[in-house]
Amino acid sequence: MHNNKICRNKFKNRPMKISLKIFFLLAITFFAGCFYDSEERLYPSISGPCDDTVVTFSGTVTTILQVCLTCHSNSAASSSGNGIKLQDYNDIMIIVNNGRLIGAVNHLNGFVPMPDGGGKLPDCEIAQLQKWIDNGSLNN
Repeated sequence: MHNNKICRNKFKNRPMKISLKIFFLLAITFFAGCFYDSEERLYPSISGPCDDTVVTFSGTVTTILQVCLTCHSNSAASSSGNGIKLQDYNDIMIIVNNGRLIGAVNHLNGFVPMPDGGGKLPDCEIAQLQKWIDNGSLNN
């Protein structure tokens, strides 16, 4: 009878010990996972100053608009991009000249905000696009 009582007491505390182990394991994982995170490492373009001194079509504009090609490439434009293509310089100049590029990326009233369903592009990238346009939208 005495042994039966010991077994019951032994198993009585078992769920609590398991719960504590799981809690500590999750806490250690959470804190260790965020230990080295910093805004500078996670978002390097936000932490540094915006460089819009040398903005080129081939080096800056195409890099910024690369994410747009998912919907606005030659193959996707008809199905998901409302016919707007951003594949090359001539395609991009169409929406630059009618003001749709800057209107869309700035989420201005009267324009379909881009990227669709997402937040605005980083302010630096919008400033770089604007600088390229202000400098004559050269194919450089």
